[in-house]
Amino acid sequence: MRSDQWHLHYLNIHTAHKFTQGDGVTVAVPDTGVSPHPDILKNIFPGIDIIPGGSGNGQRDKDSHGTSMAGLIAAHGQDDGTGALGIAPQAKILPIYDIPAGGSGHPETLAQSIEYAIAQGADIISISSIGSTSPRLIRAVQTALASNVIVVAAAGNRPVDTRVGYPASEEGVIAVGGVDHLGMRAAVSVTGPEIDVVAPAVDIYSTSTYGKYRKSTGTSNSTAIVAGAVALIRSKYPDLAASEVAHRLTATAIDKGPPGRDDEYGYGVIDLVAALTADVPPLGFGSATAGAPASTASITAAADPADGGDGAATARGLVTLGVIVAAGGTWALVSRRRRHSGDPPPRISR
Repeated sequence: MRSDQWHLHYLNIHTAHKFTQGDGVTVAVPDTGVSPHPDILKNIFPGIDIIPGGSGNGQRDKDSHGTSMAGLIAAHGQDDGTGALGIAPQAKILPIYDIPAGGSGHPETLAQSIEYAIAQGADIISISSIGSTSPRLIRAVQTALASNVIVVAAAGNRPVDTRVGYPASEEGVIAVGGVDHLGMRAAVSVTGPEIDVVAPAVDIYSTSTYGKYRKSTGTSNSTAIVAGAVALIRSKYPDLAASEVAHRLTATAIDKGPPGRDDEYGYGVIDLVAALTADVPPLGFGSATAGAPASTASITAAADPADGGDGAATARGLVTLGVIVAAGGTWALVSRRRRHSGDPPPRISR
């Protein structure tokens, strides 16, 4: 199982884990619930069922989507080194059951999920779904951002989705797209001006229901991976504001496509080691706008037809999918324009 998780080697996870493994960070996962898989059991908090039909604590998943996302974020595997490994294997998962198996969620239930996550003190909310908006949902997302909670959301999946969905498109949310094994934009990944960063999205192995595993493709996966990356940053730099965490993620990303930010890759492919070690000046550093409110990123999510039968997002609901993330400032833009694969991470003294 571990050897099939190609994204771990691609992201140089073993080096990243020398700096932190996400301890002290809680990631809320509003989804189809999170089954207590042996590879993630130690990292699951009691959660909540927003809709009827669960176990009452968010720890029942009839679909496997939520369990897979949680595993990508925080699976600890087995003591002998087997099983699935998450990006932040010491982070904790707050499971929230708000999307029925094989069905669509609703903006109001997602809003309730976000409100619950804020009340429970979650540091990050990972949303691998997209859908329509409502006044309550918009308020909930904005409240999370104002409460120093980082919201990571999937951009959406082609051919079902034509543009970055909500809540990834909300200002301040980290919107995530996907890449394949070669680091090229995944064919399934939606593009758009809201994309902040990209991460592996194709043939991703993770935990499933009944102690099993599953392979899927979609921005749901890349979003959960980015949420894990954010958990590592929050663990290593616990005093950083949410906007600065997003800035560190985007400022150290490896530029892809045209120089600078673009609609396919955002600011680039996440670089875990650089995000944990680079000397990144704060937002506004060296800019005429220093001292002004930090600009924030957008957040998106999308339905993943390859994710075991997830349906398309409708005008009424939200659907599970696969991706997430980021934000930035003037200095970060300069950095992104010059950083490519193989370049060292930015280290600027101040």
